[in-house]
Amino acid sequence: MSALLVPPSRTPRADDRGFALRTVTARTYRAFLATPEGAALGAGFLQCPSWADVKEGWRAQLLGWGPDPEAGELTGVALVLLRQFPGTRKYFAYLPEGPVADWHDPDVDGWLGPLLEHLRRSGAFAVRIGPSPAHRRWDAARLKPFTGPGRRLVDVVASEVDPLGTAVAERLRARGWRRCGGDGTGREGTGGDGDAQPRHVFQVPLAGRTEAELWSGLNQEWRRNVRRAQKEGVEVVVGGAAELPEFYRLLGLTERRDGFRLGRSLAYYERQYAALNAEQPGRMKLYLARHRGEILAAHTMITVGRRVWYQTGASADHRREVRPSNALQWRMLRDAHAHALGADVYDMRGVPSTLDPGERAYGLLRWKLGTGGQVVETLGEWEKPLGGSANHTLYRAFQAYLNRR
Repeated sequence: MSALLVPPSRTPRADDRGFALRTVTARTYRAFLATPEGAALGAGFLQCPSWADVKEGWRAQLLGWGPDPEAGELTGVALVLLRQFPGTRKYFAYLPEGPVADWHDPDVDGWLGPLLEHLRRSGAFAVRIGPSPAHRRWDAARLKPFTGPGRRLVDVVASEVDPLGTAVAERLRARGWRRCGGDGTGREGTGGDGDAQPRHVFQVPLAGRTEAELWSGLNQEWRRNVRRAQKEGVEVVVGGAAELPEFYRLLGLTERRDGFRLGRSLAYYERQYAALNAEQPGRMKLYLARHRGEILAAHTMITVGRRVWYQTGASADHRREVRPSNALQWRMLRDAHAHALGADVYDMRGVPSTLDPGERAYGLLRWKLGTGGQVVETLGEWEKPLGGSANHTLYRAFQAYLNRR
């Protein structure tokens, strides 16, 4: 899929401040992300140009803004996915975990306003964004004493509240944005169920830590399980596209066993693997845990800049006692930390907001807590209809359409 399928109705020119916003090429976009200024914005893999080739059924634009976008002089970029509303020529604009922008900038309107106006002129009736600042963090050690029936993250005082996240949330509310899935200020909506991307993620800080410190950060059960895998002869290797069908088979077993459904096809993962690695070799890797010649677990890992994500994990129903998944994660943590990657953060993606051991979903949180990292509540996703009564009406119809699906 081309990332430039929907041309703007009019290309904004530089204003008196030397600012312009326009569509840019994938090459210009990637070059900006590789600069120190671009890298500092911490773009995730969902905002890489290659992600447009992963998402079928969406049109896409690559946008950049700054003093001279055509010359590559940028201060921010965005991958915009556009979904056409059935029976109309209007689009819902989605910026997954984007835009890639400086949210510290007190003049947010200076770039956000032109971005929204561009999308409106391109035919968008509403937009959803995922601002990058964190909201709250809970260290694993803080959460452990507060697990119990009916307990949720909101019941525990956070280890850290990010003032930038709080300020960005206030700015967005003041400009008419609505937080998808609720504000998480009470017991309802704490899970961010209206978000397409997980609101609560689990991260293991890597910067400034030695491998020995990472090992000591694992809890006793995790260290015991990694040693058990080593003793039983579990071998961890990096596979390739040829092993994706086996990964997908194991994922089906995992979904049935753990009671969830991602709804993705094998073709989706093959497309993702090809697109991300075409953009940068080694961007997406498939790790395999073998025992007695059989693949018992497979996990995917994605790297962008100084961030590494454990995206999706799958494992067999048998021989779980040899702990292949623990062995995989320890190897992936070590590789992310190693000099070749030198990552600052290892992101294990979504976790539930429940602290109730009686709930099935808690098992995933418990497993990730064992790495000694942090639960991070992101700002989640925010939506806004674009100007005009017709767009507001279409936005309400779109919400009703989604609720019926």
